Amino acid sequence: MYWGQYVPVGQKIQRGKKTLIKKLAKDQQPQPIDIKGRTIAREFWGKNWCDHIESFSDFANRLPRGRTYARNGSVCHLQIEAGEIKAYVSGSSLYTVNIYFKPLKVSKWEAIKKKCSGEVGSVLELLQGQLSQAVMRVVSDKHKGLFPLPGDMTFDCSCPDWADLCKHTAAVLYGVGHRLDSQPHLLFVLRGVDPDELVSTEFAIPEPTSVTPSIAEDQLASIFGIEIDDSITPNTPTASSAVRLRPSGASVRRLRKKLGFSVNDFADQAEVSAATVKRWETCPGKLQLKKKSLDALHRLHRLAND
Repeated sequence: MYWGQYVPVGQKIQRGKKTLIKKLAKDQQPQPIDIKGRTIAREFWGKNWCDHIESFSDFANRLPRGRTYARNGSVCHLQIEAGEIKAYVSGSSLYTVNIYFKPLKVSKWEAIKKKCSGEVGSVLELLQGQLSQAVMRVVSDKHKGLFPLPGDMTFDCSCPDWADLCKHTAAVLYGVGHRLDSQPHLLFVLRGVDPDELVSTEFAIPEPTSVTPSIAEDQLASIFGIEIDDSITPNTPTASSAVRLRPSGASVRRLRKKLGFSVNDFADQAEVSAATVKRWETCPGKLQLKKKSLDALHRLHRLAND
């Protein structure tokens, strides 16, 4: 059987790049995937994308060849749009790859927003992956997070391979992981959702909360500082509700140091991001926080005084 003349990979890629110029619009520039070394993705979104793709057994047979193609520069062009990835991959010929994505279900997006409410301080924090462990678990959950399930994707490649997921489409999937390292916002573009909707609309949301009876007022004053409504007398049945926990940035910092926690450790315990803790500690005056954050500070205060 005659298999044809062997063509080195580098030569195939160069030939593919020349063909690509003819296929792209005159005002369009190639967007190749250029991976340095063996590590395809290093940042939060890119790494989690690759881990997610590799978690599905249906893809297992095709992914190794796809990784090789992605690493050696065979993905000559990769463009991410709302609900679609357009790419060209060099092989025996230059193959056209299209991957279509179902929109993220509204119910799933609403659930993600609800679980992340008040936990993401800025779009920059979100895109850089500077998130609390709780938020990370939500957005990267295999079935309920932002990443697509196999049934959400439809693969189309111009190569003669009969398989739904050929090595060229697999290479493109890895290329997406690499691209998300530098342009993480494209994941939200792809899934058709707005990352701004995950961000708190205010620095901190007021949530008056009564002090847990086990925490004495003088202890609160020493750690946080409290405000008492003078209009309510001690004999008033609702007097306890007049004691408002109003931690300041300085008091949060004192609490963290008293516990001997690093910013990251304190953030994990409070179930917020490290960036949020830093923002708390540098904020002048009293903080107005959500009940969930106040409850976490209550718990950490008790821990510090046990």
